[in-house]
Amino acid sequence: MQKRTFLKIILATTMLATAGIPVMAETPWDGPTTGPAAAPDKSIVVVAADMKNGGILGVSKGVEEAASQIGWNIRVLDGAGSIQGRTAAIGQALALQPDGIVINGFDAVEQQAALEDVAAANIPIVAWHSGPKIGCDAPGGIFANVSTDAMAVSEVAANWALEDGGKDIGAVIFTDSTYQIAIDKADRIKETIEAGGGKVLEYVDTPIADTSSRMGPLTTSLLQKYGDEWTHALAINDLYFDFMGPALAAAGVSSEDGPQAGSAGDGSEAAFFRIKTGAYQAITVAEPLNLQGWQLVDELNRAIQGEPCSGYVTSPALVTKEGVEKMGDSTAFDPDTPYRDAYTAIWKQ
Repeated sequence: MQKRTFLKIILATTMLATAGIPVMAETPWDGPTTGPAAAPDKSIVVVAADMKNGGILGVSKGVEEAASQIGWNIRVLDGAGSIQGRTAAIGQALALQPDGIVINGFDAVEQQAALEDVAAANIPIVAWHSGPKIGCDAPGGIFANVSTDAMAVSEVAANWALEDGGKDIGAVIFTDSTYQIAIDKADRIKETIEAGGGKVLEYVDTPIADTSSRMGPLTTSLLQKYGDEWTHALAINDLYFDFMGPALAAAGVSSEDGPQAGSAGDGSEAAFFRIKTGAYQAITVAEPLNLQGWQLVDELNRAIQGEPCSGYVTSPALVTKEGVEKMGDSTAFDPDTPYRDAYTAIWKQ
């Protein structure tokens, strides 16, 4: 049975009233409490879509931390942001003959042929953000696809924009059609804004892997096209805003006066810094990346031993400037819930 709950970090009272979600100072563990003990002496490989992506990096670190606790060997391979690179990384992972493989941050459909080879070798696969189906028995032979509810994440980001700017907002949405989940998230942002009476000025499809070269010119072009009508920028990933701010600054547009930026995932270190310093990003809807890394290891332990998938779905959090400040020195959203103790108790029984 999948569990869906929400965590919120420092939301405005009006937003909370709209969302109908209570504020919780501490969150009890709502994930699995039973499962198989750790399978001994296992080796796993993480195939990462692009380690420059803050979400993917955060999940990989979580897998490494959990693997150390469960007593497994781990190797991380970087697909370096290209389809060819990811195909090569899967081939390299298969050649290593690990006990399990983690697909981190790319659509299973893109790598269908390569993943069929993994399945044919009877190597269990778990994934993070591998497609629109969350949880157990995801397409592509994937035992479990770990993610928050992507549609809920999109709605939180869109509702923030509506709350922040009212019905007079003019939003530009950034997505990447390389990934079906990115299209679905952007579509839901658009639907939510328009249903709330806001206006979507443009729907921009530009690859996440090319943001460093594309976002500067795109930002300049959008400013020239829409001017003050462009009030909010919404993206399916924080990485877009790594390169939007410098273009706005170069155009003489301040963070306060320019389009207010909000991301529907993932809660990168760079995003938290921008939010904290007021530098061209107002919010992010963060995922508990480290927790999800631990969940991937737990799901893989279940798969290796022929046990059922847990079906757990983690909760996102709307993070504002006040929320980041209350996080102190932390550079990632890590929920105040005892997930490390819970998973360790399962594995060490």
